[in-house]
Amino acid sequence: MKTVLIKITFIASFILAFIACDNMGETDSRLAAVGNFLEPLDGQTFVLEASASASVYFEWDHVKVEDSGTAIYQIAFDKPDGDFSTPVYLTASDNNGFENHVTITHKQMNKIAGMMGIKPSDTGSFKWTVFSSKGTNAMKSGKENTITVTRLAGFADVPIDVFVTGEASEGGTDLSKAHKMKAVAGGEFEVYTKLVAGKPFYFTDGTTGTPREFYTADGLVKENGTSTVTTDGIYRITLDFNTGACTYALVTRIGFYFCPQAKILFDLPYIGYGVFQTKATVEFFQESWGRDERYKFRMFIKENGGAGAEEELEWGTLNQTDSRPTATSLESYYYLQLVSPTDWDNKWKLMGDFDGVPATYTIYLTADQPYTHSIVK
Repeated sequence: MKTVLIKITFIASFILAFIACDNMGETDSRLAAVGNFLEPLDGQTFVLEASASASVYFEWDHVKVEDSGTAIYQIAFDKPDGDFSTPVYLTASDNNGFENHVTITHKQMNKIAGMMGIKPSDTGSFKWTVFSSKGTNAMKSGKENTITVTRLAGFADVPIDVFVTGEASEGGTDLSKAHKMKAVAGGEFEVYTKLVAGKPFYFTDGTTGTPREFYTADGLVKENGTSTVTTDGIYRITLDFNTGACTYALVTRIGFYFCPQAKILFDLPYIGYGVFQTKATVEFFQESWGRDERYKFRMFIKENGGAGAEEELEWGTLNQTDSRPTATSLESYYYLQLVSPTDWDNKWKLMGDFDGVPATYTIYLTADQPYTHSIVK
């Protein structure tokens, strides 16, 4: 919708530019068209990558604007036989159009290539140019460059929901018990789930009827097949349907990290469907200034499906706090996020009446709510 509105605005500006001609029919000369493109070179080829930092940098010469003022720019992409009268994709340059350059991520370039009709994993070419404008006056550059890209192995029709099912999964072959993945961004999903080694599992976009089916192989998401793992365990699985990429990490441990003693006091075993839970008693630590109750959680994983070295991560506060909660504290107090391990940052505090009192500690890494935890008697 945003792209359509941009196109409508652009076309209206283009028409008004002609209305701005003087009585002799001469075009308003206060704005010039972009004359030279600097990067990328005409015909340059890019193999798109799934990395969030991968991008393509576009740059062109500034234009001179008479009678003061500054030009703003839009970069336009069109099919090889297009004339840019209705570009396939149009966006402002950096700094809301005031810079003579723009950086476009590989993921966005992948989407643009898809809009051109280039299929996932295929290589294809399309054109780009730049429009300069001031007020209602817009001018297309006389130059048009070609760019060639090899698309990521993503999907044109990205699912809205994704579930884990199959013999190796927690719900077994009963599709109605499939484990729902968390949507972390458009087309990107994550789940913490238990899998049985050597048995098949797969992913679907629904739990009724005949949903689409997906599996993973060689680090990619593919359609119509099954997957297996070599080790029984709890896995963090990520699927990116925009790029076709997937990752598996074996979760070996989640523990309650007590800040004043700088150690894990107890583990939270996995109990199913993204939930880790145990019953334990925490004695606050006596400091010279009083009782210390600060805590976090530590998680240990092995990337590459369990083949990598063990790494230590930390579940800490999503919303920073330095106060004890009360019975009426907002649920958001307990929200958590993955951060780099430290001794004191991103910690919570236990309520005062939990000192030396048995309680149930639960972490919820589930789909339909923010990642969070609870501590109840």
